[in-house]
Amino acid sequence: MPGSPCGLLLDYKTAKFSLTRNRRVGLLHRLLQLSALGYLLGWVLLLRKGYQERDAAPRVAVVTKVKGAAPAGAAGRRLWDAADLTWPPQGENVLFLVTNFIATAQQAQGTCPESPSVLDAMCTEDADCPMGNPVVHGNGIKTGKCVIFNATRSTCEIYGWCPVENSTLPRKPLLAEAENFTLFIKNTVHFTKFNFSKCNTLQTSDPSYFKSCTYDPVFNPSCPVFRVRNMVEAAGEHFGDLALLGGSIGVLIKWDCNLDHPAAQCQPQYFFSLQDTRYNFRTASYYWGSQRQLYRNLLKLYGLRFDISVHGQAGKFSIIPTAVSFGTSIAFFGAATVVCDLVLLYLDAKADLYWKEKFEEVRVGPHGREKVGVKGFGVNNFMIFCPLVKTQFTRSGKILVEQLLVSSFWA
Repeated sequence: MPGSPCGLLLDYKTAKFSLTRNRRVGLLHRLLQLSALGYLLGWVLLLRKGYQERDAAPRVAVVTKVKGAAPAGAAGRRLWDAADLTWPPQGENVLFLVTNFIATAQQAQGTCPESPSVLDAMCTEDADCPMGNPVVHGNGIKTGKCVIFNATRSTCEIYGWCPVENSTLPRKPLLAEAENFTLFIKNTVHFTKFNFSKCNTLQTSDPSYFKSCTYDPVFNPSCPVFRVRNMVEAAGEHFGDLALLGGSIGVLIKWDCNLDHPAAQCQPQYFFSLQDTRYNFRTASYYWGSQRQLYRNLLKLYGLRFDISVHGQAGKFSIIPTAVSFGTSIAFFGAATVVCDLVLLYLDAKADLYWKEKFEEVRVGPHGREKVGVKGFGVNNFMIFCPLVKTQFTRSGKILVEQLLVSSFWA
């Protein structure tokens, strides 16, 4: 009979072990244990390095330099070198290299016909050019006149920088020699958690080393001097295709340092990706003419924009993550037993029999002795164990308690 509510509150439940001869459940149990072991050894320890404390937010610094020279015949015969072709960064860790341009020389503020390539500037009479209105996608303000641009077209007269910008794009990049330029990328990372710093350059006393070396991932990984053509090809493009209209190249420097190994083995990996197939912007240089007239030379520059980003992480052995990783894996071993119990008690064909033998109640007899009620004890099917003791029944009904020694699950 059930006890009082207060008595149920004070009941104590202890574990009981049953050794079954169910081969299918035994096989499932071993497979689950092997899976937990594979998770611990393969994923936690080898791949994720769960025994290490990690720092994934290093402090980084990047310095870039470009070397090279290229001749150009437009905008006057001149030689363009790294100072001309490399423009100030458009943002942090960004470098722009000119490969093509359109020049409009000696512009001065005044009135002139708008370009016929601007749709809002096309006209047949003065009424089509209301004075004071800006030209949509144009170069100035309408003066109210419709003037002849050439023998076949008329456009609105504007007030702005005249003559209007030249829009004729060269058929070939004017600075094709820029593919042979070299880009030096110096990167330093500092992992504050471990007070560890590393630079991607080789520590050498030879001042001419970086002037003669070129990066190679196998033979020269410590020389971060990259040829522009090689960087574009590593991004999956050809330099000639990008040089005409420009493009954007992403440069990823990735550090993955295992500080349990020597510091010399901590080396970065470089990845290049194409971000955009067109990139250009305008710039101008201003000067005063002989009659105190302000002039400018306008350049529309096409080229390669290099966006440099640095990601890094470092790991080092620590007892705390090691204990957490092992504790998680041990929990999976325990879950294997729970799953097998659920299969035996709810899914197996003999679930009712296993259920009866899994649980029993211990009651106090009239003489103060404890009696253990055992139901349906079958030696051929399974044996019932209490922790660390083995219960045997003699012919006289007395209970003998012996030390339990189980050598194998299949014994």
